[in-house]
Amino acid sequence: MTTAPEDPSSLAVRGAVGDASWEQLQRFSRLLIERGEPRGVIGPREVPRLWSRHIVNSMAVNSFIPRGARVADVGSGAGFPGIVVAVTRPDLHVVCIEAMERRCAWLDDAVSELDLRNVDVVAARAEDVRDEFDVVTARAVAALDTLARWTLPLVRRGGVLLALKGERAAEEVQGAGRVLRRLGAGSWEVHEVVSPLDGSVTRVVEVRR
Repeated sequence: MTTAPEDPSSLAVRGAVGDASWEQLQRFSRLLIERGEPRGVIGPREVPRLWSRHIVNSMAVNSFIPRGARVADVGSGAGFPGIVVAVTRPDLHVVCIEAMERRCAWLDDAVSELDLRNVDVVAARAEDVRDEFDVVTARAVAALDTLARWTLPLVRRGGVLLALKGERAAEEVQGAGRVLRRLGAGSWEVHEVVSPLDGSVTRVVEVRR
């Protein structure tokens, strides 16, 4: 039996995104619970922590994305962080890149249900995409050295890769240094972003090309 989701009624979260985006996030969360979980795009164990672990966690990249940027989200899956970024940053154009057909179908449905005019869904592997973006995001896709090989070619010169990582983010960065330099990265840094929902820390690895 699936446990009820956590109550996201935090004024801090609502204040961080504004009323319109807040309502869209509420719709997205209901969509994930009512349709996404039965379709297998999120597991039943994720429902109780949907907001803290997935939605608010995805918002951590927002402060590192310049206004009006063209963003590629690699391995979008259920829509993290791509759909969340598109909802909370309507000034951006987001391209959700996903290789699995079933997840692409879900993303298309979510975009339609939420009436998101600033999102495109591309059914492809990152390494097969021939395009460049101001920002590339990724969450729970691969270790940083592997992720960099897939994503840095998509980052334009002067652009940035934003990877959402766990507690071992600094270790991953240290281990990926040689690969990052070979791929043309100019600098990289680990940022710790505090959640407005529960005070937990999300680590964003910022790699500048």
